[in-house]
Amino acid sequence: MEQDERQIVARLEAAAELLERALSWLEERQGALAGEVEKISATVEQSHREAELIEKLEAAERELAALKTPAAQPGPDPLRKTLPAAASAMLAKHGVGEGPVDVRTLDSALSGLSLEQRIAVKTQLLRSGAIA
Repeated sequence: MEQDERQIVARLEAAAELLERALSWLEERQGALAGEVEKISATVEQSHREAELIEKLEAAERELAALKTPAAQPGPDPLRKTLPAAASAMLAKHGVGEGPVDVRTLDSALSGLSLEQRIAVKTQLLRSGAIA
């Protein structure tokens, strides 16, 4: 029995020694890992394909921005085919009705208006398709 106890004590001492070695190794590793990390730098070379794709992306973004810009500005509807009521009433007083308008008749009907008003009425008639 004494011999069994000695063997157990010897095994415990060997295990304790192994644990101490493992502990010291772990402490060394922790010290190495806890140290400061040096600056890491690297350069990445872009392939020709990547540069081409980046260029296409930038071109698409520029085109998209150009398309969004005019859409953001409110303006008259280019598809509008009707005249405002005031313009229709003014033209009806001078005998200009529905359908294509003769330019000479239109000029005589608009003679009482200022230059800006004449331009505005003619622009509206052009949009509506009344003047060819």
